[in-house]
Amino acid sequence: MNKDMSNKYIIKGATGDWEIVVGLEIHAQVTSNAKLFSGASTEFGSEPNSNVSLVDAAFPGMLPVINGECVRQAVRTGLALGAEINKFSRFDRKNYFYADLPQGYQISQFAHPIVGEGEVVVELEGGITKTIGIERLHLEQDAGKSIHDQHPSFTLVDLNRSGVALMEIVSKPDMRSPEEAGAYLRKIRTLLRYIGSCDGNMEQGSMRADVNVSVRRSGEPFGTRCEIKNVNSVRFVMQAIDYEARRQVDILEDGGTIDQETRLFDPGKGETRSMRSKEEAHDYRYFPDPDLLPLEFDDAFIDEARESLPELPDAKLARFVGEWGLPAYNAATLVGEKESALWFEDLMGHLVKQTGKPAEAIASRASNWMLSDLFGHLNKVGKSLTDSPVSAEQGAKLLALVLDDTISGSAAKDVLDDMIETGRDPAVIVEEKGLKQVSDTGALEAMVDKIMEANPAQVAQFREGKTKVLGFFVGQVMKESRGQANPAVVNKILAEKLKG
Repeated sequence: MNKDMSNKYIIKGATGDWEIVVGLEIHAQVTSNAKLFSGASTEFGSEPNSNVSLVDAAFPGMLPVINGECVRQAVRTGLALGAEINKFSRFDRKNYFYADLPQGYQISQFAHPIVGEGEVVVELEGGITKTIGIERLHLEQDAGKSIHDQHPSFTLVDLNRSGVALMEIVSKPDMRSPEEAGAYLRKIRTLLRYIGSCDGNMEQGSMRADVNVSVRRSGEPFGTRCEIKNVNSVRFVMQAIDYEARRQVDILEDGGTIDQETRLFDPGKGETRSMRSKEEAHDYRYFPDPDLLPLEFDDAFIDEARESLPELPDAKLARFVGEWGLPAYNAATLVGEKESALWFEDLMGHLVKQTGKPAEAIASRASNWMLSDLFGHLNKVGKSLTDSPVSAEQGAKLLALVLDDTISGSAAKDVLDDMIETGRDPAVIVEEKGLKQVSDTGALEAMVDKIMEANPAQVAQFREGKTKVLGFFVGQVMKESRGQANPAVVNKILAEKLKG
């Protein structure tokens, strides 16, 4: 796969170039304690079939009752996506038979979804941005889970997920590469985690994607698409798109045709394989669910949902760059995860209070420390920011010692190592280990005089114009002070004294 001069991703085939067309259907489990139409728990990891109500198991006479919190979270998500909120929406029955679907149908939304069109902007390599359209967001209930590897001759069914609320976020076919699809999926996950409508945990299945892939010659109509079901990581989504697009190109260049079908991605082999022919909407025989009234909202409900939203990632990114002067890369990295953005803001709050310096004067340096030193040390000991032994307040105390020249940047790394290992206060560590910088000009001048007196040849070289010898003197002073001399002060003293 290559980029052409217009920055488009293309597949070089024997008969010419091919363009990838990708759309994603993201299934995000709504953050709620109860399921969409019953009071059964949504807790992950429970014993099989322990979180199942009579409604979930489709006992005769059981009627669904809508969970209002799930509706509110869907509206909040739509607002975060900049999408149209439909004041009228309706639940439909999507009819199909599967062993883990007790009712013989899935309650979903078809003709009248709760959220209409919207868009998100994704950041790509090289500072490029792209707008990806959202077609719709609708609510639906999840099916159960079929388990094929627990018995030699039977398939087992776990209904714990049956009835769990899902938001299906359907993109427009606007993506043209695996990288764009990966950036889009990461952006949606970040948005959902920021507003708290889904935890975004793809490993546990609370967020997954169906990937629609087709190929075409540039400028031609869309080709026949294949859908790759239930892909549960950003990396696998990108791998699946790459493999599937190449598979389709090979078939078309051999004179074949693409069958519209549903496929699965095998992460171990890095390939897709056929699952079943792809159904069309009419195959599901949608009709309005007779047990559920339509949803109707007023402006007050939507306004309340909007007011509950936190600062969103794009706004936070703009603030970090525009108000605090962070480098764009640092800001984008920090806002990419809710936890890192909030930790950095907490760090800045403490740092401004401790140093008395304005945020814009110290934010860039603080972000470099967090992304390089803190993350590097945490990775070394196998910890994440959420279980960091160093709090934002402690981090600010350490940084304050660097900013006021109490300790050097290299000494700060040693102090951070100790903090991560022991959780101790940085000031205590600095005092115990004698790491304070020597900034006393009188003491440093005495050291410089002593070293100049012991090295007359090098002094002469400097005064003859060989200014690189300055590094020799700085090194000698640092050695004499056991690394505790303030380099900035040392350089200033040397520059004055060596001139003669």
